[in-house]
Amino acid sequence: MTPSNYSTTILVDQTPKEVFDAVNNVRGWWSENIEGGTDKLNAEYLYHYKDIHLCKMKITELIPDKKIVWKVLKNEFSFTQDKNEWVGNDIVFEISKLKNKTQLTFTQIGLTPAHECYNVCYDAWTGFITNSLKKLITTGKGLPTPKDTEWEFNESLISKWNIKSNKHFTKSFTTEKTPETVYNLLLNIKKWWSGLYSETIKGKSKKVNDEFTFSAGGGAHYSKQKLVELAPNKKIAWLVTESNLNFLDNTSEWVNTKICFDISKEGNKTRVIFTHKGLIPKIESYEGCASAWTQYLANLEKTLN
Repeated sequence: MTPSNYSTTILVDQTPKEVFDAVNNVRGWWSENIEGGTDKLNAEYLYHYKDIHLCKMKITELIPDKKIVWKVLKNEFSFTQDKNEWVGNDIVFEISKLKNKTQLTFTQIGLTPAHECYNVCYDAWTGFITNSLKKLITTGKGLPTPKDTEWEFNESLISKWNIKSNKHFTKSFTTEKTPETVYNLLLNIKKWWSGLYSETIKGKSKKVNDEFTFSAGGGAHYSKQKLVELAPNKKIAWLVTESNLNFLDNTSEWVNTKICFDISKEGNKTRVIFTHKGLIPKIESYEGCASAWTQYLANLEKTLN
């Protein structure tokens, strides 16, 4: 037997025209991270969710109040071996009257249980069609992924299916201390990047191009950082130029990553955002280093509060 394509159906009280218009309002129910037209025949648009899913769609059929078809021209998943699994699929919306209601049937032709992405896509489409799109049709307000932000529904899918993304490790907190106080403390490396694993820090970090070395854990961690960006009371960034993490297969994993602090006013408080650019869940050191950074940043927050 041929595996069945993913399909789901909803019934609403609204007219076929209202349903048709809602489906075409893709930003209103799927994602605000869409570029291009979504309601004209032969129009093409791009969709993305972080670095986890990117695709390009073309509207190949548009029959007012009856049918809409998108062809998947390009697709890339970060979590499957075949990153192009959707390419060539048709995504079909069929609208019909059923007594005094309107029926919408959604089908992705080519999305079957044989595909690696099926379970993730099943959950995602079910949520978007039976919840978000249905709400847009019936209440005028859907639940699309907001533009360039985290979102609880998509984050829960990432956790459920253990999808590894390229999201850089980041933490933030607020303090009543001024941006100037925070900035000066962060430049004094020994004041916040120490006290946990017998750290040794040598060198300078006061002006651009200053360098310092960091070692900890009895030789488990060695790295050399160069101060590459300095915006007084606003931003500090160090580039890791050398690293020897002897607990990894690739001991130089940190090389060319960036350790960054962004500082800004938030009402009567100061917001501190830490990002280690390049420290992502896909690399071997992520869990151990994320845990260590979390401890160092917790101590920093205590110091500032």
